[in-house]
Amino acid sequence: MDLGRNGSGRREGVSGVLNVDKPSGPTSHDVVARVRRLAGQRRVGHAGTLDPLATGVLVVCLGKATRLVEYLTDLDKVYRATIRLGVTTDTWDADGEVLEERDAAGISREDVAALLPEFQGRIAQVPPMYSALKRGGQPLYRLARQGISVEREPREVEIHALTLEAWSPPEMVLHVRCGKGAYIRSLAHDLGQRLGVGAHIAALRRLAVGHFSAGDAVALEDLEAAGEGWTQRLLSPAVALRHLPSVVLDAEDVRRAQHGGTVVIDAAPAGALVCAYDGAGRLIAMLRPADGTGAWRPDKVLESAG
Repeated sequence: MDLGRNGSGRREGVSGVLNVDKPSGPTSHDVVARVRRLAGQRRVGHAGTLDPLATGVLVVCLGKATRLVEYLTDLDKVYRATIRLGVTTDTWDADGEVLEERDAAGISREDVAALLPEFQGRIAQVPPMYSALKRGGQPLYRLARQGISVEREPREVEIHALTLEAWSPPEMVLHVRCGKGAYIRSLAHDLGQRLGVGAHIAALRRLAVGHFSAGDAVALEDLEAAGEGWTQRLLSPAVALRHLPSVVLDAEDVRRAQHGGTVVIDAAPAGALVCAYDGAGRLIAMLRPADGTGAWRPDKVLESAG
């Protein structure tokens, strides 16, 4: 399957993007490993980690499409988070060891609703110790498993929307729309601290990554049970990158872009990144503005001159 096309293609060397509905239990890396076995190839990666406990949208790229990962990781995420008050764990979710229990009977729905505005907009958030962030080249979760805790610098993240969907004490359900880098476990932990009783994530579902929705996702088990037909669920770059503007280049501009040269686009679309296709629908390059004259340069060439 060519990078710019969708279809079954051949088993070996398949390229495209999968919207996988991750089950609870496996790590995101486990899901990638299973897709590697299914595809019979090593070039497989994901565009944004989901915790083992979490379910929902995991965008997985195969073959040449792995070079698109960086253009998908910045997409906004939407989550449904079930938070349990009164219990703090070392992982800040239900997979961890209980560190402390407090009586949360005095917390009301109104108490929670009054605090939510503090956690919206651009906020400072300390990442969990159990995370894939690295310190000295080593993931923090590996240090945590050794009983080592290190100080983590707060990071600025953006919570676009935060609503209380359900209240069934000691649990509640939050609907969260956030930008890149936000940790829902940190959100739950910090909310519990502000309420004075502690809290952790009891269940978490990623409902969307940009335009990739859980309603359109395919269960990992269904992919594996589909035999050769699993490739019918592959999405082309044109679909995967539909959140970005696109242009079709003529043959001469295709040649220029493939050799790293700049191209001039008449009526250039707004934005700092454009998908450039050739007349056959192949994704040739990702372009960025070169200067203020309307010229665009390749940020990444995806189909070299053959």
